[in-house]
Amino acid sequence: MGVLTDLKARGVEDILITATDNLNGFTDTINNVFPESKTQICVVHQIRNASRYVVWKDKKEFAKDMKAIYNAPTKQAAQAALEDFSLKWNNKYSYAVRSWSNNWEELTVFFEFPLEIRKIIYTTNLIENLNGKIRKYTKNKLSFPTDQAVMKSVYLAMVEATKKWSMPIRDWGLILNQFLTIFEKRVQL
Repeated sequence: MGVLTDLKARGVEDILITATDNLNGFTDTINNVFPESKTQICVVHQIRNASRYVVWKDKKEFAKDMKAIYNAPTKQAAQAALEDFSLKWNNKYSYAVRSWSNNWEELTVFFEFPLEIRKIIYTTNLIENLNGKIRKYTKNKLSFPTDQAVMKSVYLAMVEATKKWSMPIRDWGLILNQFLTIFEKRVQL
């Protein structure tokens, strides 16, 4: 909760959407600090976590059946795909199936948005990629002499990472327009 309250103390008034990897208590913490925020659990993490309990010979078919859930055009179609998935796999992999059901509301937040926004928020891969670049700059140091040294190292990692950000997000104008329409009362440019 500390990071979120720090953000609020530093002037962040609102967070529209968060994407998390489903760490225990993270969604509740976000909702406590920023109650209007929508929290999407990373679908890629969900797939990895559910697949962890599946034997090798079933993985390909299991993954195909999961894909029908998160690639569905609507939340209702995804719910129907989840029911089919559950009927097929629950006897063999009940824990993996239950993980979808238990996290359903947070796994399906992205269905509330147009397709262009869905592609941005369904996963935390972009964030993890940036974290990996920061780790690359900090991992060789056993310790930093000061907090300022850590901040400088992270800053350098960010500068290097942003050099590769040469391509804008596809359809950004459309996406921005959609955000401004959906969150009309909460976003001002």
